[in-house]
Amino acid sequence: MRATASGFLGNQGKHASGSDKGRAHRTCTVDCAVMSERADFERVLASLHDAALDPSLWAGAFALIDEILRVHSTATVFGGGGPAGDIGIQLAWFYARGQRRRDLEREYFQDYYHRDERVPRLRRAPDRHVFHVTELFTEEELKASPAYNESMARCQAQDGLNVRMDWPGGASLAWLINDPVDGKGWSSGQLDRVRRLLPHVGQAVRVQHTLASAGALGETLTGLLDATGLGIVQLDARGRIVAANDRARDLLGSGDTLFDKGGFLFATVKAGDKTLQALLTRALPPFGAQGAGGSMVLGRPQKTLPPLVLHVHPVDRHPSDARTGPVAALAVIADTEQGARVDASAMAAALNLTGMESRVAMLLAQGKTVREIAEATGRKESTIRHHVKKTFAKHGLNRQADLVRLVLALAGTPKSAG
Repeated sequence: MRATASGFLGNQGKHASGSDKGRAHRTCTVDCAVMSERADFERVLASLHDAALDPSLWAGAFALIDEILRVHSTATVFGGGGPAGDIGIQLAWFYARGQRRRDLEREYFQDYYHRDERVPRLRRAPDRHVFHVTELFTEEELKASPAYNESMARCQAQDGLNVRMDWPGGASLAWLINDPVDGKGWSSGQLDRVRRLLPHVGQAVRVQHTLASAGALGETLTGLLDATGLGIVQLDARGRIVAANDRARDLLGSGDTLFDKGGFLFATVKAGDKTLQALLTRALPPFGAQGAGGSMVLGRPQKTLPPLVLHVHPVDRHPSDARTGPVAALAVIADTEQGARVDASAMAAALNLTGMESRVAMLLAQGKTVREIAEATGRKESTIRHHVKKTFAKHGLNRQADLVRLVLALAGTPKSAG
């Protein structure tokens, strides 16, 4: 280090050559571009973190995404994972430069979705594989498809990119990035930015869906502590626990999956704790750098209980208050992303079900099939179907999806997060 400093100081007062000036200018240009790119990326991450907690902020987040990707618009579609292969759409957003285009959403799902040839192909696509839209149509379909030639033309999406992300319970999240604004196709830099943003967009939607399923979406930090369907742990910039709601305190107190020691959060199983600490480190980087969220699944000792899903989510621009203190991240803990938290005996009483009928209904709401329920309960499939039919008869239902909605309504978990 001394020699380097001496060499640098020794050049002071000397005239730099033209080649030195050119080299310095090129270095500065590259460094400035890298810094600008990093700053843009961190702005988008911060906006995604905010939007996950407050749906009114998605417009700003998507406007930033369109800006740094240099595209006309993006769309996000979430669905599937329901019983009996139900692929119902639970969330669909089309944003163009910060404006939600509900007219285009309605037109697509009313007139084109059911005959869009790429939909079943994208649903079967590998997780996070980025496709050019033309790869999802045959040559003949590109000439004749109404979805491609009419809807996608109006949406400026015929030169777009489509990608599907896996979701617990068999559902999928599709992110559709529409045409570049310059009309010159996709540069390597744009493709790199898409791949970098991809997991963060998915994570933000995942956190929003979890909060919405518990009726906690849009709550303040203080309000989140009153959520009953989720465990909420609030952490400061060092990862120390600032506050926790009743559900989280119960989980920490039992110590079977999570516990606190010295004011910090740990997972009971060694391998799970390694993952948890990595998530916390990523969400709470030192020196004020921008954090990033992530999720993990924690198994439970009681195999009959669904696993825990834990999301670590940075908190960027939410003011502190007397109750929460300086919150820098949230640990959001749910039983499953699809399931409902409702006491079996309470549901049996509310719906006039037997104990077994209640248990079958709860397992269906968690996304289990009749075969899986039969295996889990030690009954025959015909017996499980008999219980389902009896429940249908009691409530005038015809489909498993209707029964699931009834259970979710009792648990206070809305079907749609959009």
